This record gives sequence, structure tokens and C-alpha cells, in this order.
Amino acid sequence: MSLIENLNWRHAVKAFDPNKKVSEENIEKIIEAARLAPTSSGLQQFRVISISNQEVKEKLVQGALNPDSMKDCSHVLVFAAWDNYTEERIDKVFDYTTDERGLPRGRFSSYTDMLKKVYLDLPDEVNFAHTSRQTYIALGLALAQAAELKVDTCPAEGFDNKVVDEVLELDKMGLKSVSLMYIGYTDDEKDWIKPMKKVRIPRDEFVIDVK
Repeated sequence: MSLIENLNWRHAVKAFDPNKKVSEENIEKIIEAARLAPTSSGLQQFRVISISNQEVKEKLVQGALNPDSMKDCSHVLVFAAWDNYTEERIDKVFDYTTDERGLPRGRFSSYTDMLKKVYLDLPDEVNFAHTSRQTYIALGLALAQAAELKVDTCPAEGFDNKVVDEVLELDKMGLKSVSLMYIGYTDDEKDWIKPMKKVRIPRDEFVIDVK
């Protein structure tokens, strides 16, 4: 199937079958799609936390807008962004890049110096707003990969970030949660939206052509 056909197939699942689990092979493919997502300056300013442990999911339920999806899905992916830019984080990424490419460290120092000048004096909340936006690119690719695998999903911002951050102790990793992705297989009887027609605004309202 083509990408467009796969995207037409998927929908935001509202109820998952707790008895159906997604294979680790498919979970890894979904995560790999997120890992390969483009990011600003190639910094990969976020991490993906994969949760299949039922006890952990139960702890996260109190902060979920759809607690049943949190409990019943096979896996929860948490997209968590850097809480801020630091000199050490920028250097770590570019040192790794130059090492992998067989280049001397500092090869891109003029560029990294520019990044530090741009970000390091900005307020934490401004920098977090920027790092968090990077996660949505990865979320979109993960959703597309899941659709290709015919694995059901639901992206979610309807949760208490404080609960997720505390349960997963994200502050110790310098991260803050941004969005979730529930992964599993739909419960055909409870997923009330599945039989409904998929609706998007018409193309002529969606696209503004400038010629």
C-alpha cells in the first residue's frame, strides 16, 4: 500500500483490546521511524520512552484524559523533549557526529558557537518550546510507520504532564513530556469512532496555492 493509502487506513483509536499485544519487532520499527526524524540542526532534542509495563501504565492513568487507552493499549510511547539547551548537550551531539564521520572534533565549531549564541541566553521556557516542537515531526513519522504495519494508534496531548514527568522521573534526565502515542489493536466493540467515515476538510480549503 502507498503512504496515502496507509494514512487513510489509520484513525485515532478510542478503545484498545487489552488482550492483543504488538510485537517487539513492530515496536522497534515504529521507534526507529521516530529516531530517523529530521530535527533542527540535527540535534535530536528529545527522547522516546517506550512503556509496556502494566504497573507503570497504571500509575500514569491518573493523569490521562482517556485512562482506558492508557491501561489497555499494548505500549505507550512518551515523546519527551530537552528541558533546555546547554553547551554540553550541543557539544555532545556534534562530537558524536564528527566521531561517526571520522572527522576531527570541533570541525563544526563555527556552527555550534552560533547555536550557543542563539540559545544559551534565552529563557528556559522559550528553549523548551523549541525543543518540544521537534517531537511532533517524530510523532508523525511514528504514526505513519505504525499505519504501514497495520498497528493501531492514537496520538495524545490529553494528559497531565506533571504526572508523567514525576512517574518517569524525567527531570533526572533533563526532559519534559510533550505528547503520547498509544499503540495496540482496536477493540472493535468499544472503539466508537472506527465505523465512522473519516473526514478531513476539503483540499480547496486546506491548500492555499500561490502561483
